[in-house]
Amino acid sequence: MGNYREQVSYSGLGTFIFKNPDNKWFVRVGILSVLIQFSIFKFFYPHAGFINGDSYVYLETAYHNLTVNVYPIGYSKLLRLISVFTRFDNAVVAFQYFFLQASILSFVFTVFYFYNPGKLTKIVLFSFILFNPVFLYLANYISSDSFFLALSFVWFTLLLWMMKTPSIKLVLINSIVLFLAFTVRYNALFYPVIGIVALLLTKRGVMVNLLGFVVSMVFIGLFIGSTSTKYKEISGYAQFSPFTGWQVANNALYAYRYVDSSHRKDVPIRLQQIDKVVRAYFDSSRDVRNHPDERLVASTVYMWAPNSPLNVYMENQFKGDSVASSVKKWATVAPLMQEYGSFLIHTYPKEFAKYYLIPNAIKYYAPPVEFLNQYSTGVDSVNQIAQVWFGYKTKKLTIFFKDFKVHTLDFYPILTGTMNVTLVLSMLSFFLLGGHRQHTELNRGLVLVVSLWAVNFGFSVFASPIALRFQLFPILVSTSFTFLLIEYLIKTARKPVTDGGRIANDSIDDQSTQQEIHILKY
Repeated sequence: MGNYREQVSYSGLGTFIFKNPDNKWFVRVGILSVLIQFSIFKFFYPHAGFINGDSYVYLETAYHNLTVNVYPIGYSKLLRLISVFTRFDNAVVAFQYFFLQASILSFVFTVFYFYNPGKLTKIVLFSFILFNPVFLYLANYISSDSFFLALSFVWFTLLLWMMKTPSIKLVLINSIVLFLAFTVRYNALFYPVIGIVALLLTKRGVMVNLLGFVVSMVFIGLFIGSTSTKYKEISGYAQFSPFTGWQVANNALYAYRYVDSSHRKDVPIRLQQIDKVVRAYFDSSRDVRNHPDERLVASTVYMWAPNSPLNVYMENQFKGDSVASSVKKWATVAPLMQEYGSFLIHTYPKEFAKYYLIPNAIKYYAPPVEFLNQYSTGVDSVNQIAQVWFGYKTKKLTIFFKDFKVHTLDFYPILTGTMNVTLVLSMLSFFLLGGHRQHTELNRGLVLVVSLWAVNFGFSVFASPIALRFQLFPILVSTSFTFLLIEYLIKTARKPVTDGGRIANDSIDDQSTQQEIHILKY
């Protein structure tokens, strides 16, 4: 039996998907459903959607072929690549949606391949992914969210294969995918940590996987070095991402706002000017009726709102410079922003925990839908850069509905909170019933999933405000494994107890071996 397991490789996934009779219906239904869903969706939403700020920065970067900007350049390079063939906005949307579905369904079939769930579990999991409406709304935006999610799933799927059948080809592909993900969004910063966990879980071929990890770090290191050099040329400061400094300051202000003026401590001379602007803003914005943004908790308003104290301070520094680009302004003040934000966090740790960390952690339990509850963030027109790039005849966007409200995803926060609780309870039951000893393959997968969930939790809660679009990757991965755990618990409950008082369990490894023998016949 073991010899058959040695023959399993990543190339076997294609055989498993397209030649295994058990999966032919999944493939046929999947392809047809993806095409039908996309066609219906585009009938109701004929244009791509745009995020105020984000989408236009990506288009500006692509249009001018910039090497650095406020956001990572990977997604803008994708836009330029697609523009070689067409400027049609729905070509971008179609690529994003089909690539996203293909990557996640590849992950689902990998779960089928390694863990061999029952027919009902396969149907439920497959349907949950295939008919998930969030993918359509996410992919319809000119934003890096969909592309990054797809790359994340390709990377994670490759990790599962590398744990099982490491090879030079796999590790090199995984390294390239990780590098691409890193150029698209800096959330990929913590992905190498998950890669280390996968490396520790690998039974054989450790040196091959270690080589892949080193190659990934070399790629990322070169990218960080070149980006830092470019920013030094622009701003005079060597920094990988000005975004970090702005984010730290933004997060700190959500706590600093609640520090009573009588309890405020002296700030260093270097930070007094920006602190004066911040305090003046807080003193003038106490009335939330006139400043509705101040009702938001652990958000990003202080980073982006033109009247926020951080942006006011930035503009004050460039009053005499009418030619400074937005990137230069952003990058030049970023180091001071980081210093100021770090000072506030260390000076008022209790307030930071109470007014930022805890609210953000609660959001992690049930991430808000954020702007996905509206088409094109509720704005019925686009900026000139979008009109030029996509060749629109007018700036006006049209949809089938009377307004831009979207209620289709209202169920997601409830679903996510429910699945988080279900995952924890199912995992506890799995270990209490000894499943981790009987199903070693599933146990290894769960260790990787828990690592992803935990590291992402720490990164998300401390680094950035929580929103559904940023959390879909761990949500979908953990939900998929939750289905496997639920199936295990149901089967265990139905199985008879032997004379020794132990529940009779079939080894999932034996089931997988039999399945692989069946697959190799094709």
